[in-house]
Amino acid sequence: MQLTVFTDYGLRTLMFLAARTGEMCSVKDIANHYGISRNHLVKVVHHLSQAGYIVSAKGRGGGIRLAEGTAELRLGDIVLALEPNMNLVECFDRKTNTCKIIGACQLKHYLHDANRAFVAALNEHTLADTVKNKALFG
Repeated sequence: MQLTVFTDYGLRTLMFLAARTGEMCSVKDIANHYGISRNHLVKVVHHLSQAGYIVSAKGRGGGIRLAEGTAELRLGDIVLALEPNMNLVECFDRKTNTCKIIGACQLKHYLHDANRAFVAALNEHTLADTVKNKALFG
């Protein structure tokens, strides 16, 4: 399994903001900290704002900050909200599946169980758990 870059950047953005609770930060600050594309990060931040994970303010003194209660969100739930799907294999998407053995295949069940276990393992931790060493975030 590999998470999308979008989800990776989303998690990193939330971690950066969680390490600076209540502080307004800029997309530029986050992009520079991680050495990632500011343009791509703008799209991620927009999505995080729409999802209610962050609060944004324009103008002088503006920026973005973590929304109240977001630090206590479970990581698996965040990943599920950011990933476009959790389709490990083609047969997980009924609309595009062309696998000829779908009816008799047992592998899909094991992969589905593994997928659920992955999310469950992430849900054992919160966003706040990921930023215990705030020094990593400057």
